[in-house]
Amino acid sequence: MTLIAILLGTLAAGIGSVWLAAALSFGVLARYTQHMLSLAAGALLGTAFLHLLPEAFESGIDAQALFLTLLVGVVFFFLLDKAELWHHGHEHHHDDAGHDHDDEHDHGHDHGHHHGHGHGPERMAGGWSVLAGDSVHCFGDGILIASAFMADLRLGVIAALAVLAHEVPHHMGDLMVLRLSSGTRKAALLKVTLAGAITALGGLVGYWLVDLLHDYLTYFLVVAASSFIYVALADLIPQLQKRLSLGETLAQIAWLLAGIGLVTVASILAHTH
Repeated sequence: MTLIAILLGTLAAGIGSVWLAAALSFGVLARYTQHMLSLAAGALLGTAFLHLLPEAFESGIDAQALFLTLLVGVVFFFLLDKAELWHHGHEHHHDDAGHDHDDEHDHGHDHGHHHGHGHGPERMAGGWSVLAGDSVHCFGDGILIASAFMADLRLGVIAALAVLAHEVPHHMGDLMVLRLSSGTRKAALLKVTLAGAITALGGLVGYWLVDLLHDYLTYFLVVAASSFIYVALADLIPQLQKRLSLGETLAQIAWLLAGIGLVTVASILAHTH
């Protein structure tokens, strides 16, 4: 009975939060792409600095060890993006190898360079990093939900609802990043849904190994935070650094603060319950 409750709770929290975020992002707010970029950046930064890292530091683990984990995580996701960009550019280079180099050598070179290292990689940046970080985050959420269910059924239900609520603004950020890197809404929704399903895997593992894994939850939180910080600062924020009118700039700032505010409110409600 407890295992079934854990599975239902983790699936509802992990996948339900993704679909609710998709309904908000791709339905009501789909027309406001630039605003959604600001909201996504705010949500990712808010999740990292106001939810994940404070929770990690509350564990009592040595701060130097946690900061080292954060640094290693940021560097890892940077290298992950570099590997993906290199692979993408390498593939495009081979695709262009069959072009006529007699008449269009200069044009072909320029086109290949632009696609291999300009618009193409820009679209790819952040995708794998946010998926990896989201999967780690969801796995940790699953373990937390399993722990709550094993303590008390009602506590497990509340924990699952709290995770669902505070994950919605974060998943809105994920979907925005994956929408840019994947090119289609369906692909973005599928990828984030699969990451959300990792919550159930975390629940299953937590059911069997909750005592053993409990000591590592803090590091899961910090690794997830490192991915969100990297994607927000390396991929999203640079896309917002454009010369805009005063009104557009204020709107951009307002949506960024709204993303931070949504995560803050959701985290406060989750901790209250």
